[in-house]
Amino acid sequence: MNRLAGLLTNDIAIDLGTANTLVYIKGKGIVLNQPSVVAINRQTGKVYAVGSEAKAMLGKTPDSIAAIRPLKDGVIADFEVTEYMLREFIKIAQKKRHFVAPRIVICVPSGITEVEKRAVRDSAKHAGAREVFLVAEPIAAAIGVGLPVDQPSGNMIIDIGGGTTEIAVIALNGIVCDTSIRVGGDEMDEAIVIYIKKNHNLLIGDQTAEAIKKKVGTAFRLEKEEEMEVKGLDQVTGIPKTQKISTLEIREALQEPIQAISDALKHALEQTPPELAADIKDRGIVMTGGGALLRGLPELLREQTDLPINLMDDPLFCVVLGTGKILDDFDRYRPVIMKSARD
Repeated sequence: MNRLAGLLTNDIAIDLGTANTLVYIKGKGIVLNQPSVVAINRQTGKVYAVGSEAKAMLGKTPDSIAAIRPLKDGVIADFEVTEYMLREFIKIAQKKRHFVAPRIVICVPSGITEVEKRAVRDSAKHAGAREVFLVAEPIAAAIGVGLPVDQPSGNMIIDIGGGTTEIAVIALNGIVCDTSIRVGGDEMDEAIVIYIKKNHNLLIGDQTAEAIKKKVGTAFRLEKEEEMEVKGLDQVTGIPKTQKISTLEIREALQEPIQAISDALKHALEQTPPELAADIKDRGIVMTGGGALLRGLPELLREQTDLPINLMDDPLFCVVLGTGKILDDFDRYRPVIMKSARD
């Protein structure tokens, strides 16, 4: 029956992220990459927009409209909005209706609780899934970059997303030890907002903070510091103004979330069994996730751990590509599927 169902539908792999949701369809590859944002009418509950269109509304809506990010710290914060968002993304990705509901593989943080697992499964089923399987983000990322996760050798991966940083040592299709902290790109943006407010009396929004992070954000010292102009609201006069911000200031602003990631990495290394630690010393550590794109972060972690840190090409896509590989060869990768309390 499952083989027959597979002929009548397109099975789907989803990287359900705090910042972005990516969808992979079996046989087609990545077909959707959209911000995890939904805009709804507060009075009627009617949905105005999802994805990029909804993200453009963040911080700019009247009281009657709310632009919502339904995931926080890698897990579902708003069940109903997540369900609607998934349904819309699945509809967009599939383009045409199928006779049978799809089987869906979704990646989730390795530190997720049973309640949070149930919320993800239920949201996907209500959004139209026939079956839902969960896989831990570090394992999906490792498979996505081609690491031999089924071998008796240590592979260490750092996946920095919008809401979480996942650090894991993987061997024999399982996580030997892991550290999951709820610090990621969102916390970096928040740190920039707070710093500029405190030091320049300037109020800026999350989207401006994200733009600052991408343009002049650094974790490591630069040979030549850079500057950019930032527009915001002066707290003293209440009038919009422009302020120059340097890479040095943003590096100072990002110190706390970056230190949290560095401390988590050191903690994960301390928990690693000696035999696997030797493998990691030889092979190095792989970095994935959108947060890994912060300039200078691999260099900083390399300096602090004295280990090779390898930033992957297109780190934002590693998790969804790994989830897609699991979907494409499900029998081979069945051992990496998360078990639930009901299994």
